[in-house]
Amino acid sequence: MRLSHFLTLKRGQSLFLPAHGRGNSLPYEIRTLLKGKPGIWDIPELPGFGGPTCVDGAVNESQNKAAVSLGAEKGWYGVNGATGLLQAALLAIAKPKEYVLMPRNVHRSIIQACILGDIYPVLFDLPYLDDRAHYLSPDYIWFKSVFKQIEKDGIQISAVVLINPTYQGYSSDLQPLIKLIHSKGLPVLVDEAHGAYFAARVEKHLPESAISSGADLVVHSLHKSSLGLVQTAALWLQGNIVDPRIVEKSIALFQTTSTSALLLASCEAALTEWQTPRGQNKLKTIIKNAKEIAIKLRNEGLPILENQDPLKLILHTSSFGINGIKGDPWFIDNGVIAELPEPGTITFCLGFADQRGLISILKNKWNKLLSSSLAKDCYPPFPKPPFSLVACCETSCLSAFRAPSQMVKLAKSVGRVSSEIVSPYPPGVPILLPGEKLDQERIQWMMQLQRFWPDQIPSEIMVVS
Repeated sequence: MRLSHFLTLKRGQSLFLPAHGRGNSLPYEIRTLLKGKPGIWDIPELPGFGGPTCVDGAVNESQNKAAVSLGAEKGWYGVNGATGLLQAALLAIAKPKEYVLMPRNVHRSIIQACILGDIYPVLFDLPYLDDRAHYLSPDYIWFKSVFKQIEKDGIQISAVVLINPTYQGYSSDLQPLIKLIHSKGLPVLVDEAHGAYFAARVEKHLPESAISSGADLVVHSLHKSSLGLVQTAALWLQGNIVDPRIVEKSIALFQTTSTSALLLASCEAALTEWQTPRGQNKLKTIIKNAKEIAIKLRNEGLPILENQDPLKLILHTSSFGINGIKGDPWFIDNGVIAELPEPGTITFCLGFADQRGLISILKNKWNKLLSSSLAKDCYPPFPKPPFSLVACCETSCLSAFRAPSQMVKLAKSVGRVSSEIVSPYPPGVPILLPGEKLDQERIQWMMQLQRFWPDQIPSEIMVVS
């Protein structure tokens, strides 16, 4: 099948990203642009138009206006997804050989940036829910204990990375965490890829955005949590800890010199939409309807878990003995396409499109799934990851990644140093980094995961020779 034909196929109930719901909630400006003469928007960085790192031009002017509207001091659009801007931001706040504190559920793009920049990740553990195999966001008490352990271990960190919210929509109050970080004179980068719409501040019960919480650098994915096309993202800067010139130089390392004018226009349209009364009212309605969907589904008996992002609907499949990874193909075959299947859950992304009729659809499909022949063999609790509160790699990610390596059986890798990232995708959270030393506990845990996560956990692994 040709790719162009594949893209036109009907997908059934689209509960996956991008959040514009296959174009149903794209901003009017972008829909109009795409209905015009094909390719008219495909232009280079013409004089007067510019690009994300140009000192003048329409793009620079648009970025500045967007930053002011969100309460930031400086902003850059990205056309290489949140990945490219997260990597640029990390390299802007950490030099080679420096240590950066980050959570265990950090996205693999951050670890890839550690490899590229020869940065040493210092990983801190998180509260873990063994009934669903999810990490929770840390609160202030948890995070304070992390810093105490760092000081006890004598680790000199130069920056901190946080996540708000997680892929599944868990969030905590960032402000006290950021204040603690700043009290130690450290910059903080927040991966808010899944929480761009928090910054619109249209609903007081939503988590507070990392921008208003005081983060120095914040990355938004505009296709995951706003109305942008795939690969659109934005990076925001505020305060005087991080030099914007260094950020701009880092962005140039990770963004193409031929930025897509269509994607740049999509960045602007996605951010502008919620600055209008009409756009804000529409967003309020979307959030209100999403909350009602979750409540009504629970009342209908579906195991919908609590989280802080109403646009993420977590179906707790393992509470009925169903592995979410095995349940996902069944849903697809029955016309419902989710975003994130995991051993304990399936996460549906409601996005910003009208989800009228979704309650009856999901109720009907769930009841059919329960009465189907799908094996019910996945039961909590899930094995807790054997991580210490704070941990460093045995060697740098870069040196392990580049070192002469050999493939060995996972069961026979005790005492060896990994030279690769092991990261089930989605969600793209690494369970093993280059430079980490494998002990018996880690190996046993990974072998247990093979039961729940088939085809994602290898039986052989690349280790430093």
